Amino acid sequence: MADITRFRFISHLRANPTTHVRHLRNGKLAHDGAGQAFWFRALNSSLSEIPIDDREQPLLFHGRTVDFQDVVVQATVTYRVIDPALASTRLDFGIDPDTGLWRATPLEQLGGLLTELAQQTALDLLARMTLTQALSEGMASLRLAVSTGLREDQRLTGIGIGVEDVRVVAVRAESDVERALQTPTREMVQQAADKATYERRAMAVERERSIAENELQNQIELARREEQLVTQKGQNERQRATEAAAAGRIETEASASRRRQLAEADADAKRVLGAAEAAAEKALLEAYADLSQGTILALAIKQGALPEIGTLNLTPDLITPLLAKLANQE
Repeated sequence: MADITRFRFISHLRANPTTHVRHLRNGKLAHDGAGQAFWFRALNSSLSEIPIDDREQPLLFHGRTVDFQDVVVQATVTYRVIDPALASTRLDFGIDPDTGLWRATPLEQLGGLLTELAQQTALDLLARMTLTQALSEGMASLRLAVSTGLREDQRLTGIGIGVEDVRVVAVRAESDVERALQTPTREMVQQAADKATYERRAMAVERERSIAENELQNQIELARREEQLVTQKGQNERQRATEAAAAGRIETEASASRRRQLAEADADAKRVLGAAEAAAEKALLEAYADLSQGTILALAIKQGALPEIGTLNLTPDLITPLLAKLANQE
């Protein structure tokens, strides 16, 4: 919106760089261009302000496909005024010389025209497409058709409007129809997910089986090694027992041999000693054989072989033979 400042009978206008101002004084063009600033008199001036920046017109409309299905199209049209002089003669861009506001609603009129033209092109295209085609290929086809149709439309070029870009944001069917159409794809996705889950589970089971087999093989190997260890321990114990038995037998034999040798030596010694004692006894007996009884008795008394005599009673019957023997020996 232009800034207008009033000073008594004269006013000053200052426009933005993105607006094109046309000033007619008494029907003749006085000022024409973007970003104008000038003095004017309201009584003999006619002012028009045409925006020349890019503007966007949102579109939202319903269409019907060849199979009688309702779809909703959401799009945006970017346009601008490329011929301000022509546009000012076809649309009312006049502004109030006191406030700078538009006297009419030119942008609303222009937006309505763009909406109708784009909708007509889109509806013609949708009427030749099925619902599946409209949902799968509709965005690109509608964008191309609407863009071409608006750029070639004589009504827009005739008022100095140029279309810069067309964007189709969405082509949607009714909610229940859209859910029905999404069901096969959702089922396929679910099947793919289930397949991936089953494959993952199968892989997990296979890995668990491999792990179990490895553990079983390890247990078998450990059992085999344990068996070898037990066998080796048994052999070692048997060998140790055999060696111990052999050592014990040798020791027993050695001990028995030693005892036998000692017994034989002891027996030999006893035999020798007995023989010596027997010889000594024999010699002694032979020596005593020629002695008289009294001599023997006297020797016995001398050697203390007789028991202790407490009281000795000598009678004439006992002494007389002894004395007689002693006398004879002299």
